[in-house]
Amino acid sequence: MKKKINIIFSCRSCGYQTSKWLGKCPDCGKWDTLIEKTRSFPSIHSGNRNLPKPNLHAQPVPIDSIDIEDQHRLSTGLAEFDRVLGGGLVSGSLVLLGGDPGIGKSTLMLQALHGIAKSGRKVLYVSGEESIMQIRIRSKRLSSLSSNLLVVSEIDIGAILAMLDSIKPDVLVIDSIQTMFSPDITSAPGSVSQVRESTMQIMLTAKKTDVPVFLIGHVTKDGAIAGPRLLEHMVDTVLYFEGDRNHVFRILRAVKNRFGSTNEIGVFEMNENGLVEVLNPSAVFLAECPEKTPGSIVTASMEGSRPILVEIQALAGNTSFGTPRRTILGIDQNRVALLLAVIEKKLNMHMMGQDIFMNVAGGVKIDEPAIDLGIVSAVVSSFLDRPILERTVVVGEVGLTGEIRAISNIDIRISEAEKMGFSRCLVPQSNLKRIAVNKGMELIGIKTISDAAEVLF
Repeated sequence: MKKKINIIFSCRSCGYQTSKWLGKCPDCGKWDTLIEKTRSFPSIHSGNRNLPKPNLHAQPVPIDSIDIEDQHRLSTGLAEFDRVLGGGLVSGSLVLLGGDPGIGKSTLMLQALHGIAKSGRKVLYVSGEESIMQIRIRSKRLSSLSSNLLVVSEIDIGAILAMLDSIKPDVLVIDSIQTMFSPDITSAPGSVSQVRESTMQIMLTAKKTDVPVFLIGHVTKDGAIAGPRLLEHMVDTVLYFEGDRNHVFRILRAVKNRFGSTNEIGVFEMNENGLVEVLNPSAVFLAECPEKTPGSIVTASMEGSRPILVEIQALAGNTSFGTPRRTILGIDQNRVALLLAVIEKKLNMHMMGQDIFMNVAGGVKIDEPAIDLGIVSAVVSSFLDRPILERTVVVGEVGLTGEIRAISNIDIRISEAEKMGFSRCLVPQSNLKRIAVNKGMELIGIKTISDAAEVLF
C-alpha cells in the first residue's frame, strides 16, 4: 500500500494553514500567498542536542520567595542606544531590531559590538547575508576593529548554537533572523515556520545561558517586521531604526521593552564614518528654523523622559480641485484632519477650500496630543500669511470644542525651551498654576484656540 503524504498549504505572509489551496488568504487577505508543503510536527529539541532544556519550576512558588539579584546592565558604549534599551543590555534578553534596507542596522550593530568589545568582553557577530571579508571591510571603515569581536558567516541554527556553547560569548548578534535555517523544518529560509523555529531555539538558549542576543529583522513594504507576528511577542524588546535615506538623521525607537520605557528614542547622524550620537536633538532639529516666516512654529514634544523641541511647518493655499489635498509628513493625518475641522468651526476659517501641506522638520515623527496647539498655530499662521513672534513656543492639547487641555511634564518642556533661548511660551491655563516660578520665560495661559489666535496674531 502506498504511503499517504499529508499535504497542507501555508501562507507566506502570515503563516495561516489550510488543507486546500485558496487564492486569497482568509487571515491576512493577501492574494496568491499560499504554498504547498508537507505537514510536520517538529519538536524544538528534535535533532538538536545542543539546544538546552528550558529551566522551569516544577511546582509553583510564592513570588516573594524568589531571590532577586541586582541586574547589572551591559553598556554598548553608545549612550543613545543604552537610553532606548532602558539603561543597557539585560542578561538573557532578546532584542529584535528592524528597519528599512540600507538604513544602517548592521552599521549600528557593529558599532555597538565594538563598544562592548572595548570593555574586554567577547562578542559574536553571525551574518547570514555577508561574508566575513565584507564585514571586515565595513569594520575598517567604521574603525570598529577588535580582537574580542568575532565574526562568522553561517545560516544553520544548529551550528550557531554549537558555536555559542564552545565560544561562550558575552553578546550574540544574528544578522538577519530571516536567513537562519533549521534542518528540522523542510521549508526554505525566511518562511514563517523557519523564522518561528529559529527564534524559539535562540530564545531558549538566551534564557538558559543568560547571553543577550540581538536579532536583526527585515521589514515589509508596509514597514512591519517580516515574518509571523509571533516573532515580536517572543522577544523582550522590539526596536525600529527609522529615517529617510535622503536625511542624515536616524531615529532608534522602542515599540516594546520589558526592561524599560517604550517611549524612548535615540537620535543618530549618519556620516562617512558611521553613526554619530546626537546628544542634543533639539539644537539639531532647530538649526535651520526660519525666522519671521508664516507657517512655522516650534513646539515641545516628550519622547520618553526626554523633551525635544521640533519645528512644525504648514502651507495653506487655495485648491484647484473639488477635493482639497492633505499631504502630511511626520504627524498623524487623522489628527490633523480633526484639528482642521476645529479651526473651521471655532475660528471661522474656510479650510475646505485650502490645500494643506504639513511637515515636521528634520524627518522626525511625532505622535503626541501636546503638539495639537503647534499644528493649529502653524496652519492659522500660513492661512493668514502672518509670522509668529520670534522665540515663541506653544504646547497644549486641543479638544473638539476648541478648548486647550492640560498636558504632562510641562516643567520639563519649559526648561528645555528656556535652554534653547526661547523667551515666550503659550501653555494651557490649567497647567499654568502648577508650574514652578520661572524667571527667564514669559508664560501665557490660554483656554481656547481663539485666545491663542489673539495672542499670536
